[in-house]
Amino acid sequence: MDGTVLVADDDRTIRTVLTQALTRAGCKVHATSSLTTLMRWVSEGKGDLVISDVMMPDGNGLEMLPKIAEDRPGLPVIVISAQNTIMTAIKAAEAEAYDYLPKPFDLPDLMKRTAKALSQRRVISASAPSDNDMDRPEELPLVGRTEIMQSLYRVVARMMNTDLPILITGESGVGKSLIAKTIHDLSDRRSQAFVLAEEAELMDLEGPMRLLERARGGTILFDEIADLSDSAQARIVRMMDMPGDRSPRFMATSQVDLQPLMEDGKLRQDLFYRLNGTLIHVPALRERVEDIPLLAEHFLTRAEIEGAPKRYFSEAARQKLRSHAWPGNVRQLENAVRRLGYTSRAEEITETEVEMGLGPQAGPAPVSGINNGEKLSDSVARHLRRYFDLHGDMMPPSGLYARVLRELELPLIEIALDASGGNQAKCADLLGINRNTLRKKITDLDIEVTRRRKLM
Repeated sequence: MDGTVLVADDDRTIRTVLTQALTRAGCKVHATSSLTTLMRWVSEGKGDLVISDVMMPDGNGLEMLPKIAEDRPGLPVIVISAQNTIMTAIKAAEAEAYDYLPKPFDLPDLMKRTAKALSQRRVISASAPSDNDMDRPEELPLVGRTEIMQSLYRVVARMMNTDLPILITGESGVGKSLIAKTIHDLSDRRSQAFVLAEEAELMDLEGPMRLLERARGGTILFDEIADLSDSAQARIVRMMDMPGDRSPRFMATSQVDLQPLMEDGKLRQDLFYRLNGTLIHVPALRERVEDIPLLAEHFLTRAEIEGAPKRYFSEAARQKLRSHAWPGNVRQLENAVRRLGYTSRAEEITETEVEMGLGPQAGPAPVSGINNGEKLSDSVARHLRRYFDLHGDMMPPSGLYARVLRELELPLIEIALDASGGNQAKCADLLGINRNTLRKKITDLDIEVTRRRKLM
């Protein structure tokens, strides 16, 4: 690897780790905790690549991207951020960042992306933000730090300004309609209407034309496409085939796999192939268990903004939320958290209150990853197939092996620590690994030190 890398991050540990790794790889490194210093280096012509955090003591790294592109067209910027929401990924893509990685990032993966950026030295055209950017939502309830959610964010970022029809699949309550609305609101069609089509409108003689007139170049969403009658499906096909300068973008959602329905004749083949070209799968909550505490805190914060009492979950309560089945997915979680926020007797929501509020499990706990006697290997294989499907025709980012092992190690070690009462010697013996190895993994996996489990 050859080149000079400018690193900007207010975390000294991250600066040190990146400086050492990049230097060993053959790069020259300038590291700083200040955006002001970074921008001075850029204006002076230093650096072949920038790696920058978003939230810095003296500014926002994303807001500097247009200035970097103006001063140094073609200088690639890799954005790293602990703000693991879809807006961070979207804004990084819109500002034409070369790449985006959530924290905690996988160092080998970042090094590979750095090597690729330095080898390509690709030209990135500068673009000024549009006036409509001021009207965009600053926060959306699409929150997650797991790899499967970060991959979803990247797919949304790639798809938002295309004209391709989109089919969004996933269980009830995962946020399929929210994904559709997000794509519309962040696309170049955002000034036009977002129209949810009802079957009654499709079956009315003038209904399809009225839908097209209402959308006027915006977006039309067909919710639960598999539930529509054959006649309604036929009208959708004809609508999608209508030429016009102000043709809308078409999206559809489905809780079920449409392939078997199409093969059984319950879904029109011509509609299936028109929609299935661009598939976005929204994972169930049990597929991203590590996001549950993050989502719960998000919903508490949002409720507080709306006037609810200030509340937070105890560590035991967070673990209880994680171990629940959540058959209703994110929608069920949000309703439960809001209810607990109002009914809790004190500022801290306890494990007992969560247990009473949720009631008995309606299904197996998500942390087990095992359903109806399914072997763990089968569950992992099913998860990985969905992960690859999420990327469509594109390959997932390199470094998949290390990321998958990390996803498995984190819950394994956390649950083993919980089972051993936080005793690291007992936990290491339970896992069959050296105690020093366990200590290193606790540090590498960023497992929090809590009063309940004194890990360090």
